Amino acid sequence: MEIDDYIPVTSVSSGQGEEVGHDLYCFCIQVVNVCFVGTPGKPDGWVLVDAGMPKSADLIRSAAEARFGPNARPRAIILTHGHFDHIGAVRELARHWDVSVYAHELELPYLTGKADYPEPDPTVEGGLVAKMSSFFPHEGIDISDRLQKLPSDGCIPHMPEWSWLHTPGHAPGHISLFREKDRMLIAGDAFITVRQDALFKVITQMQEISGPPRYFTTDWHAAKESVRKLQALQPSAAVTGHGHPVSGTTLRDGLTALANDFDRVAVPDYGRYVESTHS
Repeated sequence: MEIDDYIPVTSVSSGQGEEVGHDLYCFCIQVVNVCFVGTPGKPDGWVLVDAGMPKSADLIRSAAEARFGPNARPRAIILTHGHFDHIGAVRELARHWDVSVYAHELELPYLTGKADYPEPDPTVEGGLVAKMSSFFPHEGIDISDRLQKLPSDGCIPHMPEWSWLHTPGHAPGHISLFREKDRMLIAGDAFITVRQDALFKVITQMQEISGPPRYFTTDWHAAKESVRKLQALQPSAAVTGHGHPVSGTTLRDGLTALANDFDRVAVPDYGRYVESTHS
């Protein structure tokens, strides 16, 4: 399957947006979220985080114009990682808006056509989406003409109040974004708020703070440490790559429980990338 192919999986939240803060907006495309970071009504003062599913460029542009005004154009696109459901429209959007795309240096091989991700694991313990995952694209793409490496000091271009943290496990160069002043978190797939391997829960968007999607996570030890790192930040609200935003005690209690009991509740009992012993 090519990265530009339409993936026929969707949810009740597709095409809907949720305010997380006055300048943080979560927008769902089929089963994955993108984030608009910036003040509404300012057409050139915002940043797009992640780029959705394949064939979603028109939907993202329309949502951006509805929020920021006609001819809305971001200052940059930031990628939490390069899996197909987070970069589906990145090539078209970056070209249309004439902007740079930023990612962690460990993701660059997958975004310059030099490497493919490991194949998704349909044998992993989980629901029907996990079983379907062999059909999901895992090939790298080449956007080297637009691509920039994130600064090593944790700063994020055009997002002066935000910093990035390396949160690997689900992908080698996976990052999460954090704003200290109000403790807002954009977690990507380091943890999510829906069981992404279970089709019914994906379709209904049943809220459940969960570990990263099982079929694409290749380093469970690193994934656990990343969850612990994010839990230690004590975020006030979080947007994740899949599922509704979460805040307050629901976030605090759920993320603490996930961090404390990660091996039991997040790590599959079996699968291609599951090590024989949990630590």
